[in-house]
Amino acid sequence: MRYIISFILASLLALPARGDVPRVVTDLPPVGALVAQVMGELGAPVVLLERGADAHAFQLRPSQAQNIAAADAVIWIGPEMTPWLDRALAGARDDVADVRLLSVPGTHLQPFADGARDVSHDHGHGHDARGPDAHSHSDGKAPATAAETESTANQDATGTHDRDGIDPHAWLDPANAEVWLAEIARVLGAHDPAHAATYAANAAAAQAAVRQLDGDLQALLAPARGQPLVMFHAAYGYLAGHYGLNIVGAISDGDAASPGAAHLRSLQATMANTPVCLFPETNHDPSLLASLSEAGGVRLGASLDPEGATLAQGPDLYAALMRGLATAIADCAGAVTP
Repeated sequence: MRYIISFILASLLALPARGDVPRVVTDLPPVGALVAQVMGELGAPVVLLERGADAHAFQLRPSQAQNIAAADAVIWIGPEMTPWLDRALAGARDDVADVRLLSVPGTHLQPFADGARDVSHDHGHGHDARGPDAHSHSDGKAPATAAETESTANQDATGTHDRDGIDPHAWLDPANAEVWLAEIARVLGAHDPAHAATYAANAAAAQAAVRQLDGDLQALLAPARGQPLVMFHAAYGYLAGHYGLNIVGAISDGDAASPGAAHLRSLQATMANTPVCLFPETNHDPSLLASLSEAGGVRLGASLDPEGATLAQGPDLYAALMRGLATAIADCAGAVTP
């Protein structure tokens, strides 16, 4: 018996120390995936937006509010995307690391522009792949940037994004994912120095995987460049800018906005004169798009899932999300003839 007890104690001592691994809460599944890659086997983040949930009609449950209250770090896109989390963080402890990814130095930001390519930003393979020590960003409550203040002020209670503000869907640019992986590793390592090297190594491996993914998607989407695309809502500007896609319009200007008659007539005129791919979206009724497709002879693509709402959560979700978008666009574009 004494030998068995000694063996158990020795086995426990041999396990990696987990007491200081931070308790992390994230907002969206793609953010949770990036954090999970950096944490690796040390732990897993709590993702507030569960599978099937809609970020724009989300309400915290008491148990989720408790997760936020107990968190050591809250890593999220920012109030431009999930203003409900900004309100929840108002009463958080002062020592919680409030990491707003849109405020991380090196993040490429752009306004809503229906996917117009921003040639001032380097979207090629030569972008700076920063390592985990590249940024010096405060772990405390980050002050709101001018862009955050403007965009948050222009949001209503449902989380609808103002089309005159910053587009918050920045995870759809894989260069931003690389920057964020480095920052996540830095923040976790600052809280848990004993595992800082592990977080850094995990982030470096994840960055390499993002670069490989990016190369694959560049090749996959190459035939789709120039093909006119109409999306359900204006959320794909970063994807379009990075891969040179041609988004000519969106059914809805905002995530919760219903399209007006004049806007629909304008889109119908565009689609009548151009071979267009039209894309429905997860968590939104596809009936309007189906009607537009049938009336105009427009090809209807597969439903897009820009937030990973339908995907199994975990470290593989980010790659699955990006591949899913690229595959749907490439399949539809390849089937449309001018």
